[in-house]
Amino acid sequence: MNTNRWMLPDGIAELLPPEAAAVERMRRQILDLYASWGYELVEPPLVEYLESLLTGMGRELDIQTFKLVDQHNGRSMGVRADITPQVARIDAHRLNRDVPTRLCYIGPVLHARGDEFGGNRNPLQVGAELYGHTGIESDLESIELLLATLSAAGLQEIYLDLGHVGIFHGLAAYAGLTEPETSELFAMLQRKSSTEIDEYVAALSIAPEHRELLSQLIFLHGPRAVLQDAKRRFAGTSGTVLAALDYLSEVGDTVAKRYPQLTVHYDLAEFRAYDYQTGLVFAAYREGFGQEIARGGRYDDLGEVFGVARAATGFSTDLMLLAEVGQRQRPERIYAAHEGGPELDAAVLTLREQGRCVVRELPGQRGGAAEMDCDFLLVRQDGQWQIVPR
Repeated sequence: MNTNRWMLPDGIAELLPPEAAAVERMRRQILDLYASWGYELVEPPLVEYLESLLTGMGRELDIQTFKLVDQHNGRSMGVRADITPQVARIDAHRLNRDVPTRLCYIGPVLHARGDEFGGNRNPLQVGAELYGHTGIESDLESIELLLATLSAAGLQEIYLDLGHVGIFHGLAAYAGLTEPETSELFAMLQRKSSTEIDEYVAALSIAPEHRELLSQLIFLHGPRAVLQDAKRRFAGTSGTVLAALDYLSEVGDTVAKRYPQLTVHYDLAEFRAYDYQTGLVFAAYREGFGQEIARGGRYDDLGEVFGVARAATGFSTDLMLLAEVGQRQRPERIYAAHEGGPELDAAVLTLREQGRCVVRELPGQRGGAAEMDCDFLLVRQDGQWQIVPR
């Protein structure tokens, strides 16, 4: 007999009643938040044909995607590993608007591999994307909405990491790296492997001073002073690099002014997101929690493969992770007897219509209010049904 038939695959999670209720409450709250900012809800499909799902995507997203065959026609399909490219397709191909468009989404994704923390491989991804605007204002809106999302989840002691993909790509072009060399080094920077980077850069056929610039990039992280250090180091490189540093500085200064209690870090080699991003990148962390809470950035080129190249910026997070690390508040539960006549029935109905949780006793059941995890009792006092502490 197989005694492990109830075991789930590694990295695949299920939610039990308390956690599932917390996630659902948070889902409603966050979607209401996005609606109040003008973001329209879309629901892309869980599976798509690979030519649509992965067109224009990088290697990282490809290897994270589960593949399967459509039994109707034999075509290859994939289970989405990231919803952002699907939303970009909807904006470019299905909506095809000329005005700025704000879209939000929530849904499960599936990862073929776990991350370096051995985390959940079937997150409940929630996010918001803004299309049709290039500039600091839309990037700032994405960051502010991300911070509002974390606040709604009850997360405190957050710090923000800021970076810019243009710095790396500008340095790679200045050093004369080929496209394959650039992609390989980009992947190493994502892995934060300084030894691997040093060995790879040392073997490249580029000038020694260019090797040093690329090797030092991974160490440029910290408070705002790191930007001044980077401007000094990269002063003679290219306009692309310096423009990216200026943009990053402006974003960071504006965020710090609007959120004076927020700790802002800079990381010029922060590329943990998928490699379709083209400009500003950001990630949120909580003090004492090693894993990122959310990530986002600009990805202006993604919609081009679907026929319309639209400027785009946005972010995403895992709703199950937010419920896990945020401050959850369980609704109060009221225990009511089975017998009590029409007046008790009416009192229970009124409380439920008010949104209160009332658990009715069942005839002959085991356990009472304590065993049913109820906080209060509905009892008859002074001729009325009243709520009293258990």
